[in-house]
Amino acid sequence: MIRWIVTDLDGTLVGRDLAMVPSSRDALRRFVASGGEVVIATGRMELSALRYYEELGLTGAAILYNGARTVDLGTGAVLRSRHLPVNAWKALLDLFEELPRGVYPVAFSGGEALAVHDVPELRDYARRDGITLRDPGDWSALSPGEITKCMLIGDRFPELDIPGTVTVRSEATYLEVLPEGATKGAALRELAASRGVPLEQIAAVGDNPNDIDMIMTAGLGAAVGDGHPQVRAVADVVVGACADGAVADVVELALGSHP
Repeated sequence: MIRWIVTDLDGTLVGRDLAMVPSSRDALRRFVASGGEVVIATGRMELSALRYYEELGLTGAAILYNGARTVDLGTGAVLRSRHLPVNAWKALLDLFEELPRGVYPVAFSGGEALAVHDVPELRDYARRDGITLRDPGDWSALSPGEITKCMLIGDRFPELDIPGTVTVRSEATYLEVLPEGATKGAALRELAASRGVPLEQIAAVGDNPNDIDMIMTAGLGAAVGDGHPQVRAVADVVVGACADGAVADVVELALGSHP
């Protein structure tokens, strides 16, 4: 029996218009009404994920920053938190000086998103996520031990091999640098263990490579039909496209597992 549905947001539950796909939203509400629990797992930060959490009427944990933080968005309580190692952040600062033209960094610390460039690419990102980017004045002004993640936005990225980190592609133009061990799958395993929910009673759905670990962790791993080929290759089931109600398809599978 499926007790939890864990869903990515962008490209899975949320369409290109930045709204939840109505059929998927309504299906998740039915799942909750039937006694199930829904967990959002996203690369977004607290403020950016909150609107969807509230629209669904959720309570409890949300997996944020691609697994670097797990937060009860109803109370603000931080349930799990990881930070980039100090030496990794210093390596990133050196990298920032050599980034290809058209590639811009965003850092996340203390619940804020920070950027030193004011360019269309970053303004579009901030609009899409519904957040404000604060200019710290200089990257060195940030506390090096309190960086949750760093994201590079652009159309081409340097090869990264920074000890203590893991990199994931959350969108074609987003490369995220996370603390080692900070993945959606790792966060899900820890959350499920803390709640006493067996992994085989969890369904997870996503569309991009940053969802692979989560999909492989869950008892039922689903890939969005128009998602990345790598995701479709590892999933237990491929459901419909995002706009066609991918998450609604997962809900039907989950409800069908109930006696």
